[in-house]
Amino acid sequence: MLKITPYLGILVIVVAIAGLWYPILGYFMLVVFGTLLVISPLRGRWFCGNLCPRGSFSDFWIAKISQNNKIPPILRSLWIRVPIFLLMMGFMVYRLLQTHGLFNQIGMVFVIMCLATTIIATLLGFFISPRTWCTFCPMGTLQHILGKDRYQIQLKNDKCIACKKCDKVCPMQLEVRKALSEKDCIKCSRCIEICPKNALAFKN
Repeated sequence: MLKITPYLGILVIVVAIAGLWYPILGYFMLVVFGTLLVISPLRGRWFCGNLCPRGSFSDFWIAKISQNNKIPPILRSLWIRVPIFLLMMGFMVYRLLQTHGLFNQIGMVFVIMCLATTIIATLLGFFISPRTWCTFCPMGTLQHILGKDRYQIQLKNDKCIACKKCDKVCPMQLEVRKALSEKDCIKCSRCIEICPKNALAFKN
């Protein structure tokens, strides 16, 4: 996790709320999309765990009020991910076509998308777990597809003492030692940082 990661969540509020009055803020979403598309082929879902404003919002804002329940396994399924990805992308394209290329209207489409997904993420984060949205986030799914097996966690079995501290800090509720190639790993490094035996490391 980067030093700036905890502070990026404010950007979600700025775009989702202030964007209703200043649609130009919606274009920030294009910066986000562009950045993750550049990073994901090299590091998979690294963006999710380090630079994603919504991820930061979930980890450091929603986490304070979350009921911290177990994330339902069905939400991790491609049967959920793919339809949601197609539905959201299709809706966004449809709305963009209706703008007829008008600058402010295009910006407002992105603002509404940000606001809607933030509301969903907040509700899921409160009633289930902070990162529930991230298990089926369309952008997270796309990053995994583009990154495949890049930048995976590597376990040094001879050093691991099975203390499970890594599992406890994983925001995606993964059993880290059993999920080294898990598509939901967001490369946040928390498991690496807390390991008392330095048994975990990223493999390029």
